[in-house]
This record gives sequence, C-alpha cells and structure tokens, in this order.
Amino acid sequence: MSTARPQQPDTPAAASEQPSSAPAALGIQVEGVSKSYRRGQRVLSDVNLHIRAGETFGIIGPNGAGKTTLFGCMLGLLWPDSGTVRIAGLPPDHLEVRRLTGYLPERLTFDQGLTARQFLAFHHSLAERPAHERHQEVETHLTLVGLDKAMWDRDTRKFSRGMLQRLGLAQALVGQPRFLFLDEPTLGIDPEGVLHLRTLLRDIKSRGVTVIINSHDLAQLEKVCDRVAFFRAGRVEALEDLGSPSSSITRHVLQVRWAGTQTLAPEQLATVAKEVDATLLDTTEDSLRFSVEDDWGASRLLRALLQAGLPVASASREEGRLERFFQPNGGRNP
Repeated sequence: MSTARPQQPDTPAAASEQPSSAPAALGIQVEGVSKSYRRGQRVLSDVNLHIRAGETFGIIGPNGAGKTTLFGCMLGLLWPDSGTVRIAGLPPDHLEVRRLTGYLPERLTFDQGLTARQFLAFHHSLAERPAHERHQEVETHLTLVGLDKAMWDRDTRKFSRGMLQRLGLAQALVGQPRFLFLDEPTLGIDPEGVLHLRTLLRDIKSRGVTVIINSHDLAQLEKVCDRVAFFRAGRVEALEDLGSPSSSITRHVLQVRWAGTQTLAPEQLATVAKEVDATLLDTTEDSLRFSVEDDWGASRLLRALLQAGLPVASASREEGRLERFFQPNGGRNP
C-alpha cells in the first residue's frame, strides 16, 4: 500500500544514498532495533534479524509481542528509537526500496467507489508499470490471486472480506516486488483460498522474491516458510529452521491407532503409504506414525489403510513444530 514517510531523527538523508548500492540479493538486515511508544512503553528491545534474499520468513508470537511494530519499522512506517533496518542495503523509506516492496496490511482500506479492475489499474500506474501493459497485467494479477472474474467490474464496497483479501494481495504484487510483506494473509479466506495462496507463495518464492509473513496461522507457516522467528515481549526468543531453502514444505505427522488385532505387516503398511505419497515412520504395540503432506494426504492415507484391511479406530495429527512455542516455556530452549 502507498505509505507516507515517517519523521526521522537527525541522520544523513536517505535519498543521498545511491540506488545502485541496493542489490536485492542483500536481503533484510535488522540490527539492534528498539522501539517505545508514549509513556515509555517498550515494544521492541534490541531486535536482531537477518532475512536472507529469496527466503520465505515467518514472524509469530502472542498478541502484544511487537510483531506489528517490527513490520512497521521494516516498511519504513515507523522509525526505531535505536538500531537500524536495511532493505537491500538501504533504509526502508528510500524510494528505490519502495519500488522493490509490496505490502498486504492486516487492516485493509480501499479507495471508495472503484471497481476491482479500476483499483488495481490505479496502483499499476502508481507503481510506474508500463501503461501499454496495464490492461493485461491487471487481468493477469486478478486471475493470479483467484478473484472471481464476475467481480472484477463491481464496486469493492460490495466485496466480502475474502474477496478484499485477494484484491489486496493483487495490489501488493502488481508492482512486481522483490520484497513482499504479508500481514495475516489468510484472514477471511476460505480453505480453497488458503490452498490457492499456498501454491501462489511457492510460485512467488521460485522467482526469487523475499517473502515476510506475520501470521497466527501456524499450520500454513510450517508449509511455506524456510525459517520462523518467535517473538515474546519485544524480543526474538527463538529462531526455527523449517528446512533447507530448496524444500520449505513441512509435512504432518499422523498417529493412527487400530481396533482389535493389527493384521498388516510393516512391509505392507509401508507399501500402502507409499501409494498415497505418505511415509511409515515407526510402529508401536497399538499405533503407527506416518508422514503426510497435508490434511488431504491424511484422508487419502486413512482410506487406503481401511481398504487394505487395517481396522482404524482413531487418527490424530501430532503437534506442529511451531505450536510448542506458545506452551509454557515451550520456545525457550528449542
């Protein structure tokens, strides 16, 4: 979204720095950032983060942990009391950084009286994209985010929250950013839309875009993020690596218990699992543990086990890797 420049302390003018010194490969550097509001309320305390270029990075934590304030500092909407933020080597309010940045805020606001097509065309112009490509690029992005074509020429005041969320994402992408900030991107989106967003984020990542997501949807973050930072009381309390940059999808672990006597040998169970893209992890006296890609994968596995003759009595997904941070002392020693 278009943003105003915040008031800065007395520092050299950001515009004096040369855009040529801002290769997107530098990623995002947050060093010693602290921020307080009025009455001395400390929101961020000496935050240090390096978000690598091209990775998908998640930010989680309880309400009031400072996540939104950090987002504001990285976007140049807030100025820290101390410390520095650099996006591709430049301050976040630098015009060159603005050209490289896309932003989907949690609280969406739209220009009154515009259709989805008009709104996106306006922001296409603000992003200084070629005018002769406007019509095609607007339609491409509306299609990309899965907004129903029947809604393209309707007033956005008639949109549901899910429709507005999709349009907001299209606006964040229309300038072809190299850094994409998403604040609660799944709010108001139905399950089909969540799956669509997950696929879209994988495609965006494949093009080398650095994606930063602030979200309470832990299950989705586990599927799309390379790393996740856990915030508590304004500090980074833990940093979780969810896998190598080339494989950012975390699979679920499904525990299956059976009724009566287990009639299938481990070799048979492994074969059945493999046929539905699942993996048998281990067996105990009364249960089995499988790795599955998602909830749909779990459903396919259970159907296959029943068809193979296993008397399934119950199935449950084990706690996600990120959920433990929200348990008492869960994230202090990951």
